[in-house]
Amino acid sequence: MSAIHPSILSADFANLAAELARIPSADAVHVDVMDNHFVPNLTLGLPVVRAIRSATELPLDIHLMIDDADRWAPGYAEAGCESVTFHAEAATQPVELARNLRSHGSKAAMAVKPGTSLEPHLSVLAELDMLLIMTVEPGFGGQSFMESTLPKIAAARRAADDLGGHVAVQVDGGISRDTIQRAAEAGADTFVAGSAVFGSSDPDEAVSSLREMVRTQKNR
Repeated sequence: MSAIHPSILSADFANLAAELARIPSADAVHVDVMDNHFVPNLTLGLPVVRAIRSATELPLDIHLMIDDADRWAPGYAEAGCESVTFHAEAATQPVELARNLRSHGSKAAMAVKPGTSLEPHLSVLAELDMLLIMTVEPGFGGQSFMESTLPKIAAARRAADDLGGHVAVQVDGGISRDTIQRAAEAGADTFVAGSAVFGSSDPDEAVSSLREMVRTQKNR
């Protein structure tokens, strides 16, 4: 099964509740938390995530682009977020962190930047529910999909399949109608899309369209 997670980084932050109501068929809402240290951008934190949690019944997919993930990530699981992603580059004890997140009822996910080698982190995979392959440099929305990440997506898919396929492979960055099928062909099954959804006059139709493109690719 494939999943579309619209990113609110491209939504109207002054009207988030209304924006969330425009994507009822989304599989989850992708929420980017940036601290202006791990990445050169500052977005929102736990208080706003709690407000988002109370404003929608859609699952929340939290992507933490922050330093000291070991300390801060569990708070998002405690807030009732269904999935919490920490960066491999920002966690000192990723296995323990993944287990901590799961102990609070959240799915545990780990992200790697485009320039980070996947192989040193594959030992953590069995502890995860999802592996996020960044297809742009994290920090800002609206960037172009990096074709150079396709082999890494494929490697992530092979590693996940070797574990029995219970680990989802997510891609984030530059995902649109022009790129989603290439990412799906490489092995991704969970897709974060920001401007491709919220830049549309009908965001929910955009979600459905992207999902159909993945289904078409998978059925080839």
